Amino acid sequence: MGEGAAQEHAGHHRDDIARMFSEGGEAHDGQKSADGGAVELPVDEEEVDHAEKAVDAGVHQPRPGAEHPQVVAGHPAGGAEKPEVVRPDLLAPLARGHEPQADEEQAALEDGTYTAEFKTDSSMFHVNEAMDGKGTLTVEDGKMTIHISLVSKNIVNLFEGTAEDAQKDGAELLQPTTDTINYSDGTSDEVYGFDVPVPALDKEFDLALIGKKGTWYDHKVSVTNPVEVEE
Repeated sequence: MGEGAAQEHAGHHRDDIARMFSEGGEAHDGQKSADGGAVELPVDEEEVDHAEKAVDAGVHQPRPGAEHPQVVAGHPAGGAEKPEVVRPDLLAPLARGHEPQADEEQAALEDGTYTAEFKTDSSMFHVNEAMDGKGTLTVEDGKMTIHISLVSKNIVNLFEGTAEDAQKDGAELLQPTTDTINYSDGTSDEVYGFDVPVPALDKEFDLALIGKKGTWYDHKVSVTNPVEVEE
């Protein structure tokens, strides 16, 4: 190509580029420019990789080498003291350790006389109906005993424990008292009553009984809802 032709080609090329910037045209790859004149330039693979990983332009990007402090609970982590995290699952055992124990609950029940409910696991073993399901609870030196009046004299002994233990040598059986019950219809009757030691309130405990036929039976009983008797 002669010198004149080369200059003519260069001038023609410059005219094409100027027209492309001013009017918007096609890049060399045949694709139209994005913003009416912006020429798409080739980029290498590394730049493409960075472009794919770019975050939204509105999000601040740290400069290379600049420290980017981590924020924890509204405070910068770098050099600042992190707030302590309280875990309820770790505090629960501690809280339970401060709950009142059975002995503490008993100690809170002052010495005196109370009415209390006496519950059993059988309709065949219960306090006399005239007593409304209650007995007389006495607290002395922190020890509790409830006196119950039964419906008849058919139960001759009680034992605080199981029927098996009641039959062992040395077992201390509870002996009956004779109680007089006055009924609402004006009649009265003599029945057996017992003073039963109470190990704890609101908790079941074993209380075995034996009747006139000489057979021991296991039962579960509990004492609840003590109400102090006003003198």
